[in-house]
Amino acid sequence: MSFLTLDRVSHHYFSKENYTKALNDISFSIEEGEFISILGPSGCGKSTILSIIAGIIPQTEGEVLLKQQKIEETKLGIGYMLQQDYLFPWKTILDNVLLGPKINKNNTNKLKEKAFDLLEEVGLGDVVKDYPSSLSGGMRQRAALVRTLITEPEVLLLDEPFSALDYLTKLKLENLVSDILKTYKKTAILVTHDIGEAISMSDRIFVMETNPGTISKEFDVPIELRNEKPFYVRRHPKYQVLFDKVWETLTKTETISENSKGDVEIT
Repeated sequence: MSFLTLDRVSHHYFSKENYTKALNDISFSIEEGEFISILGPSGCGKSTILSIIAGIIPQTEGEVLLKQQKIEETKLGIGYMLQQDYLFPWKTILDNVLLGPKINKNNTNKLKEKAFDLLEEVGLGDVVKDYPSSLSGGMRQRAALVRTLITEPEVLLLDEPFSALDYLTKLKLENLVSDILKTYKKTAILVTHDIGEAISMSDRIFVMETNPGTISKEFDVPIELRNEKPFYVRRHPKYQVLFDKVWETLTKTETISENSKGDVEIT
């Protein structure tokens, strides 16, 4: 029994005179505790998939099931971490982290203690009373991660959360996020343009093509890579083999995308 299932999901963006088919017949399943990545050219609908799972926009067709319940009917939590940290500059790091519980009127002492523990775990224990402006980009993203985890989401959605960071900080955060998600056995979906990042963090990788957005190929990441920390995965002999296969598939999908630009379905 799959933990999260997308069953023939399609999505159309409508205007007065036409519509664009952003996603077409997306189907895949994820097991509890699994980490998958979605790769593809810009405009293929990667982030649209996350928005549908998060309940931000409804799918036009198909179903999304979480623990065999329709996603729009379940009360199970979805955590969403974006490229920007979106911390409120007038709130301390601790207050930013506890924003979700406060909105849900669940800001208990137990959760405050958990927030302190998580902030300590990600190396922010000494800046809980500081404001976002005094933190580096990597520190702010770590705070955003804790803010996402504090509500104990069933599924964690990661929409290019490291893309705005310098390379060294990015590598450190990949290790940190990977360790935390494994420790707390979180199910996660990462949208990224970075092949190396996808290979280093994932159990499986889905490659998409566009016009409309569909899944063109699925790759299983070898167990030898999954057992390594992301930083060390890039040194493994099997890393380059998989990188080349994913690169070849992506190159083909981007060529198809370029050749089909401008195609719009008219109602």
